[in-house]
Amino acid sequence: MEKIIIYDSTLRDGEQAEGVVLSLEDKLLIARRLDEFGVDIIEGGFPASNPKDIAFFRELREHPLSHARIAAFGATCKKGVAAKDDTGLADLLNSEAPVVAIVGKTWDAQVERALEAPLEENIRMISDSVSYLKTRGREVVFDAEHFFDGFKSNSAYALECVRAAARAGADSIDLCDTNGGSLPFDIEHIVRAVVDDLAADCELSSYSMPRVGVHCHNDGGCAVANTLSGVRAGATQVQGTVNGYGERVGNADLLTVIADLELKMGYKCIGADNLRQLTSVASYIAEVCNVSVWAHAPYVGSSAFAHKGGLHASAIARFPEAYEHERPDSVGNTTRMVVSELAGKASLVAKAALLGFDLKAVPEKIQPILDLVKEREAQGYSYEVADGSLALLIARNLGLYESYFTLESFRVIVDDREDTGALAKDAQAEATIKIHVGDRRFVATGEGTGPVGALANALHMALGEFYPQVNDMELIDFKVRLLDESTGTDAITRVSITMRDEQGTWGTIGVSENIIEASWNALVESLEYGLMRIGA
Repeated sequence: MEKIIIYDSTLRDGEQAEGVVLSLEDKLLIARRLDEFGVDIIEGGFPASNPKDIAFFRELREHPLSHARIAAFGATCKKGVAAKDDTGLADLLNSEAPVVAIVGKTWDAQVERALEAPLEENIRMISDSVSYLKTRGREVVFDAEHFFDGFKSNSAYALECVRAAARAGADSIDLCDTNGGSLPFDIEHIVRAVVDDLAADCELSSYSMPRVGVHCHNDGGCAVANTLSGVRAGATQVQGTVNGYGERVGNADLLTVIADLELKMGYKCIGADNLRQLTSVASYIAEVCNVSVWAHAPYVGSSAFAHKGGLHASAIARFPEAYEHERPDSVGNTTRMVVSELAGKASLVAKAALLGFDLKAVPEKIQPILDLVKEREAQGYSYEVADGSLALLIARNLGLYESYFTLESFRVIVDDREDTGALAKDAQAEATIKIHVGDRRFVATGEGTGPVGALANALHMALGEFYPQVNDMELIDFKVRLLDESTGTDAITRVSITMRDEQGTWGTIGVSENIIEASWNALVESLEYGLMRIGA
């Protein structure tokens, strides 16, 4: 199994994604998680761009990683400036990172129009920078910016640029599809041409063949395919970001690339044991970046191995390879049965088993429960994202449900004390609920910035008196959807809630013409299911 070097740029390119902002602690957490995962090189950022990145490199000098090598990112020396006198290169060296990645131009039009330098001066900048950094004992990665556009425009000059870096001692020549517009067959053809050219040149000029790598952006939707095509053509280093984070459309999703290389193409990247961390790495880094993993992301998404169609679910039990291209556990994910109006009996039985119910033991209950699911979905319910509500529905129909409390009444008041019209931002909500637990009655009042928050606080206060476990349950997501927008404010409203505790997350759903009532129903089920799943 040929080894492919994994080069992660989440902390540099990934942070350039709109909406992703990482603190120093965030960057350190991500770096250490990637190190545990088995990534070979982690690009930490620009050591001269801001105090945060300077502190990042200092922290990793004092507490080094166990496997990954840290790379500092910068550019070749400036035009007209010798490498030894260039302040940018000095900053890279001062970071003390063992790997230095420098970007240089390889597209003749970029050199002449953006850099405004003679083509020969750009060659000098590349060669001088790489040579100088090598004399200072660094592993050097040369990022050939806009290489594929440059090759199409002037292949002789583009090849001259990468030869200059290779002759100066670069350890890796990484070809960048900077604007993300190339297609897989372009990448494969051009990477093979570079590999062949460098192999011939290093034999002729007696220097060691550098690694050839690829760095692809996803503007044409082909970043992963382009990366794999580069490897087919001889690249032995791949760059990308976790979950594909990056500027504009993003970078190649490194997790998909790793899985495809290991499982589909027979290369070694991180090894089978570490590959089982793939899903958890995606979720962990998404959480640190304060974004969600796309449900339909290959390999790691919550829907990657989800089955909704009845025929599919039935076949999975007998022949999983028919609808799962790889074993979910090979990447740390799981098969998930989605129950909806499209479901058959096999889907329901499989999903119920995952929720802890053995419907095979009561076959006469299967069809009535399935009919009820379909009836309620026709009314606006959706159990695809509401495992908690589905579990309670099954429990009720099996005679296993016992209510944790009964509601006497609830009331919500929203008070806005300042007359600022459409600019008002100081409204406060107050909710009062009256519930009964056994023969005891409890009244609680909660406050919040909105009516649902106030209800949630009041319900936590009331139930916490009897079931302290609810204090460990946290509402983390709240979504509202109008199911018939044509009726305006009288539309049926569907509210979905996601709750979590130390054991995981679950979803519940409420449907009503009244948004507060729909929210209340979803909220109650979320807490009841949370208590039921821990056996309270």
